[in-house]
Amino acid sequence: MLDEAEYEKAYLLYGKAFRYRERKTYEERFKELLDYYREVTGVSETNPNAIMHHRIAQYGEPCEKCGKPYRTPRASFCAACGNRKG
Repeated sequence: MLDEAEYEKAYLLYGKAFRYRERKTYEERFKELLDYYREVTGVSETNPNAIMHHRIAQYGEPCEKCGKPYRTPRASFCAACGNRKG
């Protein structure tokens, strides 16, 4: 998962991949983003779109019961275990 500073850089690299004017393969266009993500997280992601969903701010705090994050910052129900925020 990426914090806001890491996500901002990833977002810029993602946008940059779409602005290449010369013909490049999909892998060449997104190489910089994929390399950055691997450097920051240690995970070798192959799907650039998936990286854009790995933003901590998109999810809520950890559930008090199971520890998994709530699906959104405003969620009051844990989809993983059924716990309701107290």
